[in-house]
Amino acid sequence: MTRRLRRGMTLFEVMISIGILMILAGVGWSSLEDAIEMGDVLSKGDITTRSARVAFDRMRRELQLAFLTPHKDNLEVYQTVFVGTDGDPDKVWFSTLAHKRLYKNTRECDQAEVSLWVDDAPRDMGPGDILYHRESARIDGLPDKDGRIWPLAYHVETFNLRYLNSATFEWVDDWDSRSTDTPYQLPRAVQIGMVLKSQDPDDPKQSIDVPYVTTVELFYADPIAPKAAGELLDPGATPPGGAQ
Repeated sequence: MTRRLRRGMTLFEVMISIGILMILAGVGWSSLEDAIEMGDVLSKGDITTRSARVAFDRMRRELQLAFLTPHKDNLEVYQTVFVGTDGDPDKVWFSTLAHKRLYKNTRECDQAEVSLWVDDAPRDMGPGDILYHRESARIDGLPDKDGRIWPLAYHVETFNLRYLNSATFEWVDDWDSRSTDTPYQLPRAVQIGMVLKSQDPDDPKQSIDVPYVTTVELFYADPIAPKAAGELLDPGATPPGGAQ
């Protein structure tokens, strides 16, 4: 009896045990692989959201403090401008009071020239283009050139800007403070729409479009004209951009 209790496992029993362990290991590995893959997808989606948040925070702060100097008729003084061009994608450059001095004792103030535009991305960067940001701490006669350039957002599919005219309370696709239509004027508000490419959670090999939109009010722009404000309060008035 004691000899029977002490006998070891047969070869058949060992093979069955190994088979069961292999099945359990396979199921566990498959679940772990799926969890890791889903974690990567969610991480990339979170990166897209953080990238959009950082880009919008920067654009919002700089647009809010956009300005035009009142000394437009003085000689030997560079004029500040606010120019937004309608394209595919859009582009804008303007003067702002949002500059931050990064180095001690540098001869800089809060004034700066800022440009925003989208350009092609390298092929190894994945789908979409790059939103670039240019900032020059010196306001000069070239408001869309020179200065420091760095990428503000990656995987950009579309970048669209619209501008609110305070005199007519209409949204327009382009703006030029040098033109006769809006002479030396800032838009009352700027609507920023951007679509970023992100990995599809259901199919990691595919990408999806993630839209973001916000409206920025410019602090130094002219107030809305009384007539336009009256139309705004009229219940039957058409909202900006047409009926929603």
